[in-house]
Amino acid sequence: MAIGGGPTTAQGFVEAGLLDEIQIHLIPVLLGEGIRLFGQAGDRLALAPIGVIEAPDATHLRYRVLR
Repeated sequence: MAIGGGPTTAQGFVEAGLLDEIQIHLIPVLLGEGIRLFGQAGDRLALAPIGVIEAPDATHLRYRVLR
């Protein structure tokens, strides 16, 4: 199953412990007000890198959530 959404959606799933994998699509543009992607849960979220795909306009990152 996949979910999509902004910081609020991601934070809820992280805090509930419902994620096995996280994909981040990093685009070199600054938007918004600096909202933390994973909220306070990001301080204690352990991740293991799975893969990186570099493209001209974005970098795609995949991580496994460690428990």
